Amino acid sequence: MSNAIEILVIDDEAQIRKLLNITLESNDYKVKEAINAREGLLMAANHPPDLILLDLGLPDESGHVVLEKLREWYTKPVIILSVQSSEEDIVKALDAGANDYLVKPFRTGELLARIRSLLRSSSSESENPILTSNDLQIDLSLRIVKKNNEPIKLTVTEYNLLALLIKNEGKVLTHQYLLRAIWGPSYISQSQYLRVYIAQLRKKIEDDLNKPLHIITESGIGYRFI
Repeated sequence: MSNAIEILVIDDEAQIRKLLNITLESNDYKVKEAINAREGLLMAANHPPDLILLDLGLPDESGHVVLEKLREWYTKPVIILSVQSSEEDIVKALDAGANDYLVKPFRTGELLARIRSLLRSSSSESENPILTSNDLQIDLSLRIVKKNNEPIKLTVTEYNLLALLIKNEGKVLTHQYLLRAIWGPSYISQSQYLRVYIAQLRKKIEDDLNKPLHIITESGIGYRFI
């Protein structure tokens, strides 16, 4: 287990920690547990894990605050696990730097899939200028996109949007984040820009527009590239 991927669980609910421990260890992950914000921040700082599962409803400090503190230095994936299911809470956490958000109770199979996707993205984003996702390949240095090895013609904005999505594979990117990153802060309320370009991108990279496999809509929140 010395080379096992390490996951830090920060959650005050003993039952949840037990469930996560059993689920993760049975999938060959090494698990560390913290029961409150203070302990979690200390453990993360002393031995930075490969991924953090963070509850928002901690007894000593809000998970939102913990997330902000972590993002001052911690660059690896953080998944929020919370009973708070409002769109406002989810968007707030994602905009503060969470990579993903699962509402309790969650399906363990879905959690494991999200973890695998984020770890895959985290390990490949370092030096590799060529990113691959199923039938898509994007060369970041040459700005070339191929589908099934055939070049796809994209506008500058379409390319920038796709590159941002694929570099954050598995992560939910909010409408505001995408608008700010691609068009600038004055456009964060212009969601129609985003809808138009997402539709154009899907026409070029998806086989079935009714069942997109790459750009997934997270209703009311944003988009996820898988």
